[in-house]
Amino acid sequence: MKLIDDLGFDTSFSFVYSSRPGTPAADLADDTPQDVKLARLARLQKRIEAHAATISAGMVGSVQRILVEGPSKKDPNELAGRTDNNRVVNFAGNPRLVGHFVDVTIVSALPIPCVARS
Repeated sequence: MKLIDDLGFDTSFSFVYSSRPGTPAADLADDTPQDVKLARLARLQKRIEAHAATISAGMVGSVQRILVEGPSKKDPNELAGRTDNNRVVNFAGNPRLVGHFVDVTIVSALPIPCVARS
């Protein structure tokens, strides 16, 4: 948890440990109860989500260069793209922008995604 805080992780692919045949750990005893594993994973993910929320909130009011990927999943009349720190941003724009970089101003930060105007 200290490493998460020290480095400011804001995303991870984390999961409960399970033995994998052929790995050095495969023959080690797994004596941690499943409920403890799940509680630890939940605590880790909550901390990472908090970092992500702080970073996203800090982006509000800033101009971000995004790569426009296509229509927004939340509203097909909007476009969606990603910032250089991998935040999804939804904004109104012409479909001709897909595949291009555009500068947008972040106007709000939601758990997922940010909202912007071009």
